[in-house]
Amino acid sequence: MFQSTARDTLTFRNNRSQTALPMRRWGSFLPGEGVGGGGVHWNGQTWRFLPSDFLAASHNIERYGPMRPGMTVQDYGVTYEELEPHYDRFEKLCGIGGKAGNLNGEIVEGGNPFEGPRSAEYPNPPMHMTFAQHRFEVATKELGLKPFPGPSANMTEPYVNPLGCQLAPCTYCGFCEKYGCGNYSKASAQTTILPVLMQKPNFTLKTLNEVFQVKLDSTGRRATSVLHVDQNGEEYEQPADLVILCAYQLSNTRLMMLSGIGAIYDPVTGKGLVGKNYCYQVMSGADVFFDDKYTNEFVGAGALGMCVDEYNGDNFDHSGLGFIGGGYISCWTTHNRPIERQRTPEGTPTWGSAWKKAVAENFLKSTNVGAHGGSMAYAGNHLDLDPTYGRPLMRMTFDFTPNDRAMSAFLTERVREIAERMGGREIKVSPREGPYDSMPYQTTHNTGGTIMGTSPADSVVNRYLQSWDVPNLFVMGAGVFPQNAGYNPTGTVAALAYWAADAIRSQYLRDPGPLVQA
Repeated sequence: MFQSTARDTLTFRNNRSQTALPMRRWGSFLPGEGVGGGGVHWNGQTWRFLPSDFLAASHNIERYGPMRPGMTVQDYGVTYEELEPHYDRFEKLCGIGGKAGNLNGEIVEGGNPFEGPRSAEYPNPPMHMTFAQHRFEVATKELGLKPFPGPSANMTEPYVNPLGCQLAPCTYCGFCEKYGCGNYSKASAQTTILPVLMQKPNFTLKTLNEVFQVKLDSTGRRATSVLHVDQNGEEYEQPADLVILCAYQLSNTRLMMLSGIGAIYDPVTGKGLVGKNYCYQVMSGADVFFDDKYTNEFVGAGALGMCVDEYNGDNFDHSGLGFIGGGYISCWTTHNRPIERQRTPEGTPTWGSAWKKAVAENFLKSTNVGAHGGSMAYAGNHLDLDPTYGRPLMRMTFDFTPNDRAMSAFLTERVREIAERMGGREIKVSPREGPYDSMPYQTTHNTGGTIMGTSPADSVVNRYLQSWDVPNLFVMGAGVFPQNAGYNPTGTVAALAYWAADAIRSQYLRDPGPLVQA
């Protein structure tokens, strides 16, 4: 299910003064392996970014003044309004369940009032909420907030998508995250599009192959083929008139570097762009413990949750707060797998009989309120190649920034306020503290490295995800995000892919060449 670190991994360090060490076991994030990649083991939380997220630099500068030293935030070069039809198409492909909060500019009760205008209601209704979500809803309303059901790629009823693929209703088994769905209830490539593609005579799927280089012609301005290796170590060359990189964000960035497409970013000189603006997410939360109420969180699904969006993006006034951006706050019941989920109250020993007793007593009577924060780009956080190894590994240099820490501290206090109102016996707050640690799981939401923009001076790809340097090369995925918003990235990755595909079909194939003049 996950990329084998014995075959391929990356090296990590918090800053340039440290020696980057290989990750021997995935922890903080889980790159997928095989057909469908991380889309097989994702939870299914499917968001649209806010309109202001695509204008993170210009919008915030206009409202709050110049960016802080070291911050390299920039606009996407495409707007929410341009992407809206593509968001809608992806949500229909996946049968997303939810409740619209803004239909064609009209605010709708029960949905997210802060979202950008959408042209249609979600194709499916929201998930059935459990005890924890009901408590969260009451608590947030008491605080004057507007809770709404999280958008879910876990089916809430039988669904046939526009391509004719059938998905079954979710059974709330709690095995979405880190697992493939055996019930055809979670949107993935396998359930929504591959059954149709496999029947097309012009589509060939080659599994257990890795592309390790894009070959260029003598000018360096045109891709001519890709080199790939199969599971037996046999190498092949596939000629191509058009190359589209659709691997995971880290893999796309590394492939660009290994292929010599664009200059690798140097944080000291500021030169180069490939690997620039690596961003992540900033998480914190609070556990809530009950005495006489059963949360029974073994009944769950990857995107079963209630959320509030008052503290996301620029939905609130940041004046004097010392940060920009934000995140949503939610109560998800994704799973309660007993080996993996061991909530215990403050002061519980970390091992022994007292720990076992606390785990048993609280397993069925606890829940969590979490903050899912964005990540603003800084010059020091980046990706490059580690020269220590023969075929260079990707090297990640990352730590939480002053903006991350100030934002997370603010969100964590809002989490505390909600958790305290949920009526539990006690709460246990887990703020974001210390340097970034690559081992505890957080999210697989790595972004940046092949960023998009309006000029080759500040971006790797243009607004249609076309390489400025090699016009017959397009790059998909979250690597094109100039910074990361407060939401899960999948919906925006998909909308951008549809946006780019439309430009390829309607513009590039008619007249191959740059779609945006530098």
